[in-house]
This record gives sequence, structure tokens and C-alpha cells, in this order.
Amino acid sequence: MTPYGPLTLDPATAVLHYAQETFEGMKAYRHADGSVHLFRPEENAKRMARSSKRLAFPELPVDEFIAAVEALVKVDERWVPTNTDGGEKSLYLRPFMFASEAFLGVRPAQHVTFMVIASPAGAYFKGGIKPVTLWLSEEYTRAGRGGMGAAKTGGNYASSLVAQQEATANGCDQVVFLDGREGKYVEELGGMNMYYVFDDGRIVTPETGTILEGITRASIIELAGKLGHRVEERKLSIDEWRDGITSGAITEIFACGTAAVVTPVGSLKWKGGELPAPTSTDLTMRIRAALVDVQFGRADDTFGWMRRVV
Repeated sequence: MTPYGPLTLDPATAVLHYAQETFEGMKAYRHADGSVHLFRPEENAKRMARSSKRLAFPELPVDEFIAAVEALVKVDERWVPTNTDGGEKSLYLRPFMFASEAFLGVRPAQHVTFMVIASPAGAYFKGGIKPVTLWLSEEYTRAGRGGMGAAKTGGNYASSLVAQQEATANGCDQVVFLDGREGKYVEELGGMNMYYVFDDGRIVTPETGTILEGITRASIIELAGKLGHRVEERKLSIDEWRDGITSGAITEIFACGTAAVVTPVGSLKWKGGELPAPTSTDLTMRIRAALVDVQFGRADDTFGWMRRVV
């Protein structure tokens, strides 16, 4: 355990040239009794191992990953915010691994560094939760079959930045990507997974394979089932999205991720067109409240998701 500070890297450090890097995003939550908990850290550990395999890294054992994260949380426990006002402040945790060998040559690095850093984080939404507007990227894709889409690696996020710039320039909050093969099926946002609520109570989320297997995404599948909703993991085309909003068959759309947890989706824009926001956010907000209440200890953890650290 060392104090937070700059790293000294050789100019030939492999990660700077060949982008061999993986990371995770997770949080530590302060409960009302003062205890501190992690949310499903074993799932972050397993996903990092999967990402590492795809990036030709050694796979850090689950117990060692969790031990490293818990060690940092225990040392920095005083930095885990309290939420006496019912807020959503937490300690954000960033475990990451990078190719730290100094060499120039295209091969897996033989020296790898694993670290965990942390920072207190406020609520994702300042001034209240509001639907995010989306820009449909028709030129750029995030990943393709056999690519790195399911790995949590910096390169995936780098590839989304130019599309995000386009979204911002068109007055949108986030960019939504279509599949790289046919350019017709919805995949995910630049940093969040997607869900569609239908008028018969079904919930559809794009299937994995070329998208990130979000831990919040997986938790919502379990939570929605407990609330009596059948969740389908399948392909959903942009035409089904448009037709569903027009006909009223799709009543809600939301996105999810570690930072925002769950956020309602508003209008969708693209070059020459715009689709209005869904008519409701009722189930979206119920799912969000149920998940956040478990994370912050305001509801019983019937799923066994929380792991006490302090």
C-alpha cells in the first residue's frame, strides 16, 4: 500500500504504444450504521479475468482481486462518504492492469502492473434525475464479432469518443451504437447498457457477445424478474425501436451502468430525424430505487449482492 501519486514510466512502456490495458469500475457504499460495503465485487473480479484473457494478460484470481480492493477500502475508509440526507455519494474504485514492460514490439507484455485507486464520488445526477437524450451513430461502431467489445479496456472507450463528440455537437448527452455487421441492431451506449420496456410488461435488453457484460445490467435482470417482469436478452433493431415508440408498444427505455446506476432515456436523434421520448419512466424509477436502496443498505439484500468490508 503506497500513497496516491504519479507513476514513472519509461517512454517505451508497452501500454503507451499497444494499448494492452484492462480496468474495472465499482463503488464502496456507506450504510446508515457506519459500515462499508462493496456491490458484487466477485463479478468485477470475474469480468476483469475475462477482459484479461482477451487482452493476453495473466488472469488475476478472484480472491486476490477482492483482497486488493478491500485492503484499499479499509485504509481509505474515512473517505467513504455518508448519506444522512438519503443521497447517493460513494467511494469510486478503479482497479486496473496495464502492460508495464518497456519494449517496442507487437507481443504480449512480460511485465504487468495491477493497481487500485479510489476517489469519493457525488451523485451522478446533479439537480435531480432527468432523461438522457441520445444520438444515433450511423458512421461509427464500437465493436464487432471477434473484437474487444465484451472486454472492459480503454481502447473500447477511445473508439467511442469521436462519436460522443458528434452527439454533443448535436445537443445530445450520449451516443448509441449499432452492430458492426449489419448496422441495424442496437448494442449499447458509449458507457452504458440499454433496456426497453414493452406495454405487455416484457423487458428487452440487447444480447451480449459484442457488448460489455455490465454488472448493473445483470443485476437488473434479476431484480426485474423479482418484480414480475420477463426479461429477454435478444437482438433489437433500430426499426423496432422506432416502430415501438410510434405505436406505443415501447413505453419506457432506460440505460444502466456503475456511475449512473439507472437513467431514463429520452428522445433519440440522428441526421435528419428525431424520435420522441417514451411516454413513461415509472418502472425505470422503481427499478432504480430498488437497486440503489440495496446498495446503500436502505432495503434488505435478498440477493446477497453486498459484501461488508468495514
